[in-house]
Amino acid sequence: MFSRSWSRPFSESGGVGRPAFVTEFGLWTDEQAAAAEQIEASLDEVDLVRLVFGDPHGLARSKTLTADAFRSVLRNGMDFSSGPFIFDTGHAAALDYLSDPGVGVDEIAGAGSFVLVPDPLTFQLLPHEGPRTAWVLGDEYLRDGSPHPLSARNVLRQVVARYAARDLTPVLGLEVEWYLTKRLPGPPGNAGNGFGLQGAAPQVEAVNSGYQFNLDSNYDSVAHFTSPLALKLLELGLPLRSIEHESGPGQIETTFNPMHALDTADAMLLFRTLVKQTATRQGYHATFMSLPRVDSFDPSGWHLHQSVMDATGRNIFAAPEGGISDQGKAYIDGLLARARDLCLLSVPTVNGYRRLSSEFSLSPTRIGWSYEDRSVMLRVVGGGSATHVENRTGEPTANPYLALAAQLSAGFDGLTATVGAAPRPAGGEGAYETLPQNLGEALEAFRAGQGAELLGKPLAATLAKLKESEFSRFEAWRAQERPAEGQVTEWEQREYFEAY
Repeated sequence: MFSRSWSRPFSESGGVGRPAFVTEFGLWTDEQAAAAEQIEASLDEVDLVRLVFGDPHGLARSKTLTADAFRSVLRNGMDFSSGPFIFDTGHAAALDYLSDPGVGVDEIAGAGSFVLVPDPLTFQLLPHEGPRTAWVLGDEYLRDGSPHPLSARNVLRQVVARYAARDLTPVLGLEVEWYLTKRLPGPPGNAGNGFGLQGAAPQVEAVNSGYQFNLDSNYDSVAHFTSPLALKLLELGLPLRSIEHESGPGQIETTFNPMHALDTADAMLLFRTLVKQTATRQGYHATFMSLPRVDSFDPSGWHLHQSVMDATGRNIFAAPEGGISDQGKAYIDGLLARARDLCLLSVPTVNGYRRLSSEFSLSPTRIGWSYEDRSVMLRVVGGGSATHVENRTGEPTANPYLALAAQLSAGFDGLTATVGAAPRPAGGEGAYETLPQNLGEALEAFRAGQGAELLGKPLAATLAKLKESEFSRFEAWRAQERPAEGQVTEWEQREYFEAY
């Protein structure tokens, strides 16, 4: 009588007679290989594994595997659809994937798959009740073992390598604002949903009245959620520094101690995902959308703290005489020189530009730098070995890999004197223009600037198509609906409130 065998014939290789994908193309460092061995030895303690990557929008895309299936995927990678590279924020197809996508990546034609290879250094258990579930980030590759041209994580890795070649190490700190709301009963949002037609946003109510900055009793009103969340973040090894109540109703600010660049971006992706998951499981809704369409909400920002260490561990921004060093000023000048053409990577949505024009949000109103001035784009903070630069431009939805790559690349150009301008004194606007005031203007500046040099032509072209699709859909809706000027629109709420 026939008996079916459930053995795994390909678990140790990429196929019959073929080495594992990682081995064949030499994709891991010794540190990653050692971490993989530890994972394999402990997989009996795991039920499920979420294999994740950050798409061009900065959203976490995943597949959940059984621990047994992951034994093979760990070294062979797993096929993923190229859909996340094709669809804009409203799931409208921005690339013509049925013929020629027009971005120089033939593999996207026909929505072909790529290989996502787990990074063993990012493997960790999620602090959820229920099945023992692990989270691991992956790196995107083509089938020939080359990094996928549309991989945002690889862009950041390449920028960090430029620093390493000069024995420099960027150090970054996260300061992120977001909203906690109480979810109300309502439709799931599928009505009218489709490709480029988003359904209704979740119905919510504020968790408190807000507008008593850092008031302890306001924090206490959300502490039943935020304090256990803080413990979850610490359990994951994330270097949480503080969590506090900001101005808006249920507006939370979370800060983290400094990390290396790739760790910072990975942490941001995990942090945002975990916050939203935790909120949903408890009947709340968390959003990193900069300015939701909810009564009396205040814009949220993402402030990125930056410094650079040399090979001895010395902060090169520190000046013995106080203030910031000449190297720090050169780094600042790089950020200012690239502020307009790379703004799209820090403020990537229609909604995010509302914060830059808000009168009361303490957002940057001009391209410049100063000491302890929250109205300028760059603020020099701290002193001595703690001296660093805070860029206040970003919105919390930004792709962390692209946002960090943009900052570090611009700063590196300043350090290496490739921006062609001497450092300017604090407080002056000089010849620099204002930041873009909407997504369309930011897209124009990106196309005319250094985007392709930083991202590579395929990713720069893909991102431009994604953003053009998003902005054109918004403009078409606005022309038809004629919403009141200056107010967050229903379109923005449907587009971003739940996804981000």
